[in-house]
Amino acid sequence: MTSAVPIWLIVLVKALIVLFVVITTFAYSMLFERKIMGWMQLRPGPNRVGPWGMLQPAADAVKMIFKEDLTPDTADPLIYRLAPFISLICAMGTFAIIPFSANADGTLWSVGNVNAGILFIFALTSIGVYGISLAGWASGSKFPLLGSVRSTAQMISYELSMSMSVIGVLILAGSTALGDIVNAQYRLWFVVPQIVGFVIYLITAIAETNRAPFDLVEAETELVGGFHTEYSGLRFGLFFIAEYLNMITVSCLATLLFLGGWNGPFGLPSGGFVGLAWFVLKAGAFLFFYIWLRSTLPRFRYDRLMDFGWKVLLPVATLNLILTAVAVALWPHA
Repeated sequence: MTSAVPIWLIVLVKALIVLFVVITTFAYSMLFERKIMGWMQLRPGPNRVGPWGMLQPAADAVKMIFKEDLTPDTADPLIYRLAPFISLICAMGTFAIIPFSANADGTLWSVGNVNAGILFIFALTSIGVYGISLAGWASGSKFPLLGSVRSTAQMISYELSMSMSVIGVLILAGSTALGDIVNAQYRLWFVVPQIVGFVIYLITAIAETNRAPFDLVEAETELVGGFHTEYSGLRFGLFFIAEYLNMITVSCLATLLFLGGWNGPFGLPSGGFVGLAWFVLKAGAFLFFYIWLRSTLPRFRYDRLMDFGWKVLLPVATLNLILTAVAVALWPHA
């Protein structure tokens, strides 16, 4: 009689598979962003390395690994080296509990299943702010420090509105587990009753990941390169990877919280590999919208960015939360 496979081995295999998929997705999302922006701006984009430029991510990785890695004399050596890994680990850790599909018996396609899944993800991404703020402080230079202060203020400000926009979804689903939230959208995706929350989440997600038009953290006309000005080589690449992984994370969360997860529209088949295809399609559409905005809108002024977060988004998100709670209390079975 054969012994059962140890649980730790199953979790390890799942983690390695997810890690490989996520890193590959990061590499080619970066390539497709450059290709799509080239198409929108009437230029070819990367097209020299491999057919249609498909090997460009590999060439960029090799170049990044072999570039000289410099540490400023004024930097705090330990924190300066540790900061990129804080950002990267927090960005990667979220994928441990994101379900990408489910079997017919309800088994989730994820490394782990946490009851308070959405709260775990928000807690982990909040810690990621420390990587950016410590990187700017530890560099021993004024421009990275200003960039890290900007980043901390921006991310904390918009994180409040993002949390408010998501709470409405949790009220409708009656659970904080990501699998339960998706199952609650089997008939109606939450983007319909929570359209205001979805728009707020969309805006705050862009600000949270420091992407255009909210990329004030890396405003090269004001702060050279922002918090990572003094970084080079592989350490700079780790910040770059973390930024794209955070983009993928918020795209996956938008799919799970508002767009029905792996559920197909109009009652179409879902679950298994079909559900995985629906999930990838929805998350990919969200990423495409990211790229579209970067190619279209100019950068905000920093004071207007903060005013918009505190004076517009937060009050609207709070009002949406109150109205959702009242509606659920009055019509609990609607």
